[in-house]
Amino acid sequence: MRAAVVRTFGGPECVEIAEVPVPEPGARQVRIKVAAGALNPVDAAVRAGVFGGAGKTLGLGWDVAGTVDAVGAPAAWEAGDPVVALVPGVADPLGAHAEYVVVDAGAVAKAPASVDAAHAGTLPLNGLTALQALDLLGLAPGERLLVTGAAGAVGGFAVQLAAHRGIEVTGHARAGDEELVRSLGAAHFTVDGVGPRSVDGVLDAAVLGAPALEWVRDGGAFVAVRDGVLPEAERGVRAENVWVRADGAQLAELVRLVDEGVLTLRVAEAFALAEAAKAHARLAEGGTRGRLVLVP
Repeated sequence: MRAAVVRTFGGPECVEIAEVPVPEPGARQVRIKVAAGALNPVDAAVRAGVFGGAGKTLGLGWDVAGTVDAVGAPAAWEAGDPVVALVPGVADPLGAHAEYVVVDAGAVAKAPASVDAAHAGTLPLNGLTALQALDLLGLAPGERLLVTGAAGAVGGFAVQLAAHRGIEVTGHARAGDEELVRSLGAAHFTVDGVGPRSVDGVLDAAVLGAPALEWVRDGGAFVAVRDGVLPEAERGVRAENVWVRADGAQLAELVRLVDEGVLTLRVAEAFALAEAAKAHARLAEGGTRGRLVLVP
């Protein structure tokens, strides 16, 4: 089968399409025939060597939407089931940007019925990151949350999920994104450099770090979406990083919210798997509102 891999670190030109063996599912695993999967900044980080693995062949891709192709008993899935899953791993030989991928059965959820595979393939990584970050924050209905990067993938999901929970959301983004951020459910909007005062929690999807911590009230909570950018805690503020993990039950809850219209899935552009390097180049340009998706 074909898979997008990197053997040397660098720019988009380092992404190769390689012929690799079709993976076989082990016990309690599922093989998925890939229909689509989003390209994410973590893929660019793997390509650049941020997570190591020099001298090895590294796979790319964390998001997958497709159909079950084979199962390793015991598993609660059958061949032909439409599914989505998170394929975590930053220095593994095979990722989701391939024609087939194997994941643990517990990482899988039934695909949304209301959207196509390209849109479904944008949900797992960013949706689970937003959900797990909100759970770490632990805010109650009526409390105040600031989401930085509120027009982005993680931030957009966080705004919608938090508003659905009854949390009062302020979206922080560029001025031109105000209409989008408010449409996602933000009660308030602020632009870069003009932060609100004394919110109960901040979800730092834009990786602003210490400046965003200043907006949290004494004793509040701060969650950053990337390791290594956590500011030093102060004033009794609880500060944590979210480390996204595969969770089929949580993913199923996100799928339900997609089908109920609570969560919006956004695709900016789709690329064939053979165009993976081109998709990486487009990601590097920035400025997209919605995900870039690879479609084998």
